[in-house]
Amino acid sequence: MDRQPVVAGQFYPGSTRALDAEVRRFLSAAPAAPDAAPTLLAMVPHAGYVYSGGVAGQTLGQARLADTLLLLGPNHTGQGRALAVWPAGRWLTPLGALAVDEVLASRLLAGEPRLAADFAAHLQEHSLEVVLPFVQARNPRATFVPVAVSERSLPALEAVARGMAAAIREEGRPVSIVVSSDMSHYVTHEQAKERDGLALGPMLDLEPGRLYEVVRRYGISMCGVLPMTLGLFLARELGASAARLAAYATSGEASGDYRRVVGYAGVLVN
Repeated sequence: MDRQPVVAGQFYPGSTRALDAEVRRFLSAAPAAPDAAPTLLAMVPHAGYVYSGGVAGQTLGQARLADTLLLLGPNHTGQGRALAVWPAGRWLTPLGALAVDEVLASRLLAGEPRLAADFAAHLQEHSLEVVLPFVQARNPRATFVPVAVSERSLPALEAVARGMAAAIREEGRPVSIVVSSDMSHYVTHEQAKERDGLALGPMLDLEPGRLYEVVRRYGISMCGVLPMTLGLFLARELGASAARLAAYATSGEASGDYRRVVGYAGVLVN
């Protein structure tokens, strides 16, 4: 089954030419990567490009992603299963189509019973769609497995990460994880920086359990905390050794309104 874009012309340009130019402009602003280590995990935001495109481009412009990707995003719609895998077909954007890696999807579903083949969680969900044009611009031959994550149990997320890691190791080829998440929502610019700093600390220390607890304790409205928790558990299972902050901004820097902003962070793990 192919997935049609649902936020083209809203979150990002709807025409091929305009979208290609905008994505490449954001990617070209990335500083030179400080090392040549492959990227095991990248976290990027998923808001309208006018607000978050700079952070996404700076982050993925520095990343060294594998040809096979596992995309983990939140479920804003509440539809579908808690760990929903789109198992086959293609995802379409104005830049063309990216193929779902059906072999890896099948292995993940067979190896981890809490994962479920499910289209409903993805049909109206924007968080992964918004990231795809950046992936296409970097590597139009990439294949990927999309997973919408709304599982709230920390022990379950840790256990699922172990099962997914085993399936990826059995697959025997490099896989990079891309997590889609915005940070604090609808607070002042200074509050966003303070609260997002609290959440970024555990990410940069590769401590998914502490990320989960800090976000809950301080009421940080990070929409992708569940996929990022799963992603960090998985990255650690696959041998992650270091993380760094690649970019940070708030929507106030684009809109000029610093009283009510959303925070955006880019994190790279290798």
